Amino acid sequence: MNQISKNRYLILGLTLLIPTLIIIHLFSGKIEVSLSDYFSSLFSYDESVSEQIIARNIRIPRMIMAVIAGAGLALSGLLMQTLFTNPLAGPYVLGINSGASLFVALFVMTGVQFFASDIGIIANALIGSFVFGLVILSFSKFVKNQISLLLIGIMLGSFTSAFISIIQTHSNANQLKVFTLWSLGSLQKVNYNQLPLIITVFIIGSGLAFFLIKPLNILIQGETEARLLGLKLKSLRIKIICITSILVGLITAFCGPVAFIGMAVPNLVRILFKTQQHRVLIVASLLLGAGFVLLCDIIIQLIEHQILIPLNAITSIIGAPLVVLIVLKRIK
Repeated sequence: MNQISKNRYLILGLTLLIPTLIIIHLFSGKIEVSLSDYFSSLFSYDESVSEQIIARNIRIPRMIMAVIAGAGLALSGLLMQTLFTNPLAGPYVLGINSGASLFVALFVMTGVQFFASDIGIIANALIGSFVFGLVILSFSKFVKNQISLLLIGIMLGSFTSAFISIIQTHSNANQLKVFTLWSLGSLQKVNYNQLPLIITVFIIGSGLAFFLIKPLNILIQGETEARLLGLKLKSLRIKIICITSILVGLITAFCGPVAFIGMAVPNLVRILFKTQQHRVLIVASLLLGAGFVLLCDIIIQLIEHQILIPLNAITSIIGAPLVVLIVLKRIK
């Protein structure tokens, strides 16, 4: 069996795995909710039935956000790794998450009500991720060493952390509590009424990536080859940063800064699929990223009656060793 056939079966397997994980996720909570309760919560919602309230306002938004967070961050990481030709690149490591966090912190802890609204938070996170994306892009033109670029990203993260700490010292107790809980990472901050906006922004961001498949396949060959083939590199870089900003800003706004997914999943996809064709890589990253976060949140739900674990903690526990193994594999 050749690699193309294997990839088709892998895509099919991931496509079948996602609905399975979704079903497990929906029924993993402490409180039992039946399938009929889920249907009723969507089509004949009754606010007097506690199971329907849990299904509509907690379980369904949490599941959808898990899919979007995993898929969006994995796709962002793939785009970053292709743009910077660096397997260790990702929105978290390069400081794009940090930019979104900084702008959310600036505006959430100002006490101005508009900035606490859904559109306000998303707008701030988008602006923050876009600005920091452009900063990293600017540095990449002068710093050709991959390790140096990663160090710059880490330093940007340290800078934003310091700045956020200063903001926190001047915020009141309630604002500080809200931001601290947000920064730990969680899929439980989304309610049912917010889903249309979130899904729309995600579809726009991820959908735009499919229009860049051909340029991304050319870019992977190197900048010199890309220029010879007539690729407009400056325009492509801006488009990649815009798409990454949309996805990272959206997810960071509602889930907090989530680590390692953007770095680990695209590398795992390349190892499994053994291809540089972005038509395959984009689809596989979306599916595997969604499955990864669904699995992490299933684990969180199964053990939450014993211990409460933030999303960031479980993604780091699973993702960090995975990244180390990927690095060791590449060294060999």
